[in-house]
Amino acid sequence: MKLSESIKTIAPALLAAQKEIGSAKKDAENPFFHSSYADLGSVMEACKEALNKNGISVLQPIGSDENGVYVETFLLHESGEFLTDRMRIAPKSETNPQDQGSAISYARRYSLQSMVFIPAEDDDGNKAASASKTVVKPATETQASPTEVVGKCTLCGAVGQYHKPGCPNKV
Repeated sequence: MKLSESIKTIAPALLAAQKEIGSAKKDAENPFFHSSYADLGSVMEACKEALNKNGISVLQPIGSDENGVYVETFLLHESGEFLTDRMRIAPKSETNPQDQGSAISYARRYSLQSMVFIPAEDDDGNKAASASKTVVKPATETQASPTEVVGKCTLCGAVGQYHKPGCPNKV
């Protein structure tokens, strides 16, 4: 993280904003993990008004250096003071704009959540942790295996070949 030479004005402004910032609404659906999450719009909605009211604006330009492409999140105070940090992006494909856009949105969302301390529950992580503790018994002739039950994994709830991280059935 980089800071301006002084943060004596932005620090109390950020504290005042954080007292007003609530959690982001989990109103987006992840079809692969059958879970809901707070998308970038919800994260921005949770903090923008409180930050702006306290003289703080947010910028999230994309840049690159010898280590790769990154999203840099700036919290700029009207006094000229700032806080900034970078998050590297790693799209599945460097040549697919959809993959790049997804990686950028992901980095913007998590960077902003981290910078202004917006709470978010990690549903996928919690489910993966509990699934990894489940003992999988081999299927018998009268019992379908976890992946054969109506095409849905009984351990992680995934459909088809896309199991959640930590699922013992993940190939």
